[in-house]
Amino acid sequence: MENLKNITPLSDFDWNAFENDAAVAEGQSDLQKAYDETLNRVNEHEVVDGTVIAINKREVVVNIGYKSDGIIPVNEFRYNPELQVGDTVEVYIENQEDKKGQLVLSHKKARASKSWERVNQALENKEVIKGYIKCRTKGGMIVDVFGIEAFLPGSQIDVKPIRDYDVFVGKTMEFQVVKINQEYKNVVVSHKALIEAELEAQKQEIISKLEKGQVLEGTVKNITTYGVFIDLGGVDGLIHITDLSWGRVNDPHEIVELDQKLNVVILDFDEEKKRIALGLKQLTPHPWDALDVELKVGDKVSGKVVVMADYGAFVEIAAGVEGLIHVSEMSWSQHLRSAQDFLKVGDEVEAVILTLDRTERKMSLGIKQLKEDPWKDIEEKYPVNSKHTARVRNFTNFGVFVELEEGVDGLIHISDLSWTKKIKHPSEFTQIGASVEVVVLEIDKDNRRLSLGHKQLEENPWDVFETTFTEGSIHEGTIIELLDKGAVVQLQYGVEGFATPKHLVKEDGSHAQLNEKLEFKVIEFNKDSKRIILSHSRTFEDVQRAEARAEKKAAAAAKRTTKKEEAPAIQNQAASTSLGDIDALAALKAKMEKGE
Repeated sequence: MENLKNITPLSDFDWNAFENDAAVAEGQSDLQKAYDETLNRVNEHEVVDGTVIAINKREVVVNIGYKSDGIIPVNEFRYNPELQVGDTVEVYIENQEDKKGQLVLSHKKARASKSWERVNQALENKEVIKGYIKCRTKGGMIVDVFGIEAFLPGSQIDVKPIRDYDVFVGKTMEFQVVKINQEYKNVVVSHKALIEAELEAQKQEIISKLEKGQVLEGTVKNITTYGVFIDLGGVDGLIHITDLSWGRVNDPHEIVELDQKLNVVILDFDEEKKRIALGLKQLTPHPWDALDVELKVGDKVSGKVVVMADYGAFVEIAAGVEGLIHVSEMSWSQHLRSAQDFLKVGDEVEAVILTLDRTERKMSLGIKQLKEDPWKDIEEKYPVNSKHTARVRNFTNFGVFVELEEGVDGLIHISDLSWTKKIKHPSEFTQIGASVEVVVLEIDKDNRRLSLGHKQLEENPWDVFETTFTEGSIHEGTIIELLDKGAVVQLQYGVEGFATPKHLVKEDGSHAQLNEKLEFKVIEFNKDSKRIILSHSRTFEDVQRAEARAEKKAAAAAKRTTKKEEAPAIQNQAASTSLGDIDALAALKAKMEKGE
């Protein structure tokens, strides 16, 4: 209470106004006015600059000089992972106050409001801009540039081929705008373009220092079916598949692998086209130079078949050293065949060296020489008149080619297939691949030819036929084939005869038909040409002729008998007539003489 006595009231305090709250209202108004004058005036839907005052995992707090700070989701700054407190950023004022009285800002919309203008300006000025790789898409990536979703083709990510696109997702990188479609608002960017100019300068510098024969270290960058691309430190060179190894290479992956470091030699280069031809095998001695100096013609070698062709097989007897086995050196057989009938790629073979040219690096080999020539003692193995079993290999119009053994072939002439059958083509008698019994008829060792026969396995039945099918004899036969020129007739013993159309007329005037069985008369038999000519018509025509002749003969005999009986009477008559005639003539003669 004592302290209260020392308090002195304000001399100018208006108690009446205080009681009416007038003084308080006036003071608050002055304070609000003073506060408002210290803040920026902002309008909604404007883009202004603000300062980052705080960053957490979810939000970025931005001060734009307004009475309250704005809150922006942190994902709107994904394109700029280097954002930090104190940075100036542009923001779009969406609302001065939301329900909570909070200033509502958007960085994304602020960027978007000027993005199209900026991206076009970047293309025109070839600016280097930053972008955030959002995700993968077909053929490339989607990049956030100024708030616009731009396309980054896979080929434009780097100068070297990219095998894993996913490692770039979520990264912020520098890009250059390379294309804009104004109509569809499409933007294409490239990261590769930024480094190409620098690489181009590096390439030019590297190529200017290159020399043929120079050995450089490189890294395997790409492997193709035709060769390997090597990164020489900013410039690429190609090792063609033929320059990878002295031996044959089917797949470059057999020799090198991706990212492998190796030494290569420069074979050639073109400064204008910036092409560099490299070699790997040239760093090792040529295998022909290391070939055993003692190796000579006639020696046996072994190797693997690496390439097949119709005309032969290439055998690698050492890495990079190959010899050709021509198809003619694969078998003693004289038949023209394909090399694939004897060998295939990958076969391990033994062969004999036939020719060897170290200068030209060529070698020819043979495998048939490992076997004895079957014609060497042909007379002992296949003497004339000896019998054998052969396999049918081929047909011609004139005979059958058969094989007695590998390399020993012979011909059975069509005329030596059968004693009795008329064979028009060998396919009527046998088939390819079939076995057939043969007799050796003749040997031509110089030309490697054997004349063979099949019918000679049996006695010549025509010796018997000669006594059976005599001319004029009649036999039963069946018509087995009708031709324009006549018919083939099957007789007994399997022999065939032939009858012309006029000899096929039957007694009733009709013609004989196929498969009809009739009597036939032999009108010609030729043993040498194995020909029998037949006639059905003669079987009844000859009987008719014989009967006609017999009748005629009997009639003639009867006539002669009648004449003999009439002869005396005629003679008497002739005699009497003659005497009278003589008297008359005598009288006539007398008258004539008298008149004279």
